[in-house]
Amino acid sequence: MLIFSKGEINGSFMLYYHMLIDTHVHLEMEDFDKDREEVINRAKDAGIDYILTVGSDIKSCRRAVELSESNPVVYASVGIHPHEVKDIDNSTYDEIRRLARVQKVVAYGEIGLDYHYDLSPRDVQRRCFREQIEIAKELKLPIIVHSREARDDTLRILEEADAKSAGGVMHCFSGDIDMAKKSIRMGFYISFAGPVTFKKAERLKVIVKEIPIESILIETDSPYLSPEPFRGKRNEPSYLRYIAGAIAELSGLTVEDVARVTSYNAMKLLKIGRIEEEGEIAYKIRDSLYLNITTRCTNHCDFCIRYYSDFVKGHNLRLKKEPSFEDVIKSIGDPRSYKEVVFCGYGEPLIRLDLVKAVAAWIKERGGRVRLNTNGQGNLIHGRNILPELKGLVDYISISLNADRAEIYNEVCHPEFGEKTFEAMKDFIIEAKKYIPEVGITVITLPKVDIRACERMAKDWGVKFRVRELDIVG
Repeated sequence: MLIFSKGEINGSFMLYYHMLIDTHVHLEMEDFDKDREEVINRAKDAGIDYILTVGSDIKSCRRAVELSESNPVVYASVGIHPHEVKDIDNSTYDEIRRLARVQKVVAYGEIGLDYHYDLSPRDVQRRCFREQIEIAKELKLPIIVHSREARDDTLRILEEADAKSAGGVMHCFSGDIDMAKKSIRMGFYISFAGPVTFKKAERLKVIVKEIPIESILIETDSPYLSPEPFRGKRNEPSYLRYIAGAIAELSGLTVEDVARVTSYNAMKLLKIGRIEEEGEIAYKIRDSLYLNITTRCTNHCDFCIRYYSDFVKGHNLRLKKEPSFEDVIKSIGDPRSYKEVVFCGYGEPLIRLDLVKAVAAWIKERGGRVRLNTNGQGNLIHGRNILPELKGLVDYISISLNADRAEIYNEVCHPEFGEKTFEAMKDFIIEAKKYIPEVGITVITLPKVDIRACERMAKDWGVKFRVRELDIVG
């Protein structure tokens, strides 16, 4: 299943292709000896642009590297699986280092701990896990971690060995939510495979719902762990779309969103593919279209994503120049194609009030719905009450309150207008009800913010209220 979305530009429909990346397979295994090329071709037909085939012992590492060199969509990872570390000798790591010099080797693994089968003694597993983390750091490769029934030792070794400096992924994750969050704090991605599609995998489903998509990778772990509806059959990369679909359903995103974000995550971690370098004016998340019209803002919030990344939900929002009216409407296409068109992006839209009004009028004339996300400082920015100018142009205005009192607001948002900002923003919220059909406020789950007090303020003002989780953007 190729993943496409439709848009209309200048009256003609265009198809936009969204890649998938399978970040963990074992194509080098004998399970694929009879039809390996057919499997790879089916993966390409299913929208899989890149496949990472992962070695587990010296023999499979050699085969993985050979396979990567013979097929443009295949990359390789080398390392010794915990089942096999009992057989490591003095020459093993020398051979791994040699294989790792091949250009298409982009990760080290899979390595880690497996206390379920104990095919290697646990003390040997722990020692070799540490040794291989050190080699990965030496080689500047991210690590692929296998952890089964070894939660505490895995986390402890990752912490003590400074695995964060290498980065990596918790492959085919089977731990609990606490393990997932601790791994993410160490800079690791959480990768989900076929089990996330299983009806009884409730713990995994809860984890998907609770962690940000920006920390998720997807994999098939072929030939193992086939997703529904293929359980009991040999797994293959073309089935990745079923895992993407399960992640989308659980996280409240579209498959298009999951494909875009997890592919960006994989490209960033593995340094494969081409990451978009141009900032986007219009970007789709779920069934809404967002407009990114400026990177300027009158707040300098400690938590703002623009200080940490150029990307939101896989979209590059770092504009090199502010777009014109013509640039913006060209990027929108048909506004009726979306649930709503939202002024948002990496800055404060109302800094460009005239553009907001012109574009909003254009959208409304064509039957679209307009939402405006703002910090509520528009009247301060322009030195007048601008809300009457937005009447009939904006259907919903969402204002980032972000604190229950001025002291906290100033501490976390650092507004350019100083002490008067918080009261002016409150006045803006109350005044907005006179001109905008729907008004809402949002707060972020910051430790110093009294969420219940903010909710009471929203009730007193008669506006909608929404809590946004810290570090979850878009």
